[in-house]
Amino acid sequence: MKRSTFLILSIAGVYGAVLHAAAWSVNNFLMTGPKAYLTYSSSVAAGAHSGMEECKFQFGWERWNCPESALQLSTHNRLRSATRETSFVHAISSAGVMYTLTRNCSMGDFESCGCDDSRNGRVGGRGWVWGGCSDNVEFGERISKLFVDALETGHDTRALINLHNNEVGRLAVKATMKRACKCHGVSGSCSIQTCWLQLAEFREIGNYLKIKYNQAHKLEMDKRRMRAGNSADSRGATAETFHHVHATELVFLEDSPDYCTRNASLGHHGTEGRECLQTGKNLSQWEKRSCRRLCTECGLRVEERRTEVVASCNCKFHWCCTVRCEQCRQLVAKHFCARRDSTAAAPNHIKRRNKGHKR
Repeated sequence: MKRSTFLILSIAGVYGAVLHAAAWSVNNFLMTGPKAYLTYSSSVAAGAHSGMEECKFQFGWERWNCPESALQLSTHNRLRSATRETSFVHAISSAGVMYTLTRNCSMGDFESCGCDDSRNGRVGGRGWVWGGCSDNVEFGERISKLFVDALETGHDTRALINLHNNEVGRLAVKATMKRACKCHGVSGSCSIQTCWLQLAEFREIGNYLKIKYNQAHKLEMDKRRMRAGNSADSRGATAETFHHVHATELVFLEDSPDYCTRNASLGHHGTEGRECLQTGKNLSQWEKRSCRRLCTECGLRVEERRTEVVASCNCKFHWCCTVRCEQCRQLVAKHFCARRDSTAAAPNHIKRRNKGHKR
């Protein structure tokens, strides 16, 4: 199997949309789609990976922490879930693919792509004109759609939700772009500027989509009409629901499960054994409350463990031109969620709040 074919197959695994019942065939895509798309397969794979890494960062101290099972986007009965969390997974991975394709285009990695100079020479605002080398997000958007959206072959509500959230991720890449400018004029007077658009750091896109996740909208479907299956009545109910959804709004269909407890069939590991934060420099209020959120509110206790950490220390610069360090060992205190003693009853005031968007 060619490496490029294998990479595209791996993308199908990443998105978890290849189900046994009705799977999207990568081979069919390769046979019917332009062979030139094989050029982009490694960028698509890297983009999907960066998206999931960002997901892990954004949810690192929450009950649902973007585990490997999130890549499968399926439930125990092989019906794809459509929770608030999976809406974020679709958006961030779609954004990652578009972002990487756009960046690689600007770096000259593709023969068929270059800067977006469609607006060059036009007046953009007072004292500046469009010019330079804008990142070609239109190219990144077009190619990412061909790969990512092709994973959805169904026509049910879940498929429409996934496609919508994929688009939210792509719009996030555009919404976070930055304008960069260069001054022109006599003796650097900057009487006029030439400006172009460039991608923001991917962390900014992750932060943007995390806000969208917190504001995600649950779709309330007409279950009586939905029971009609793929009938016109069912499609009508779905169309009416999406008519009121904004293009940049993440949507979901089902309430999140209880992420406190382990559920092997759903791929949830629970919070027992998870590390949490109590003390440390530059911690946000959200991070400082992680022990309460992950442990106490899930009926677990906070356990302190002393862990030996090896780090570089006493580094010295030697002419020329190396830095030599010693290896120092240090005991640090870390905190983890542990099960309470079986003899001790859990306090009555402990409540699990997993409804809505509580993670």
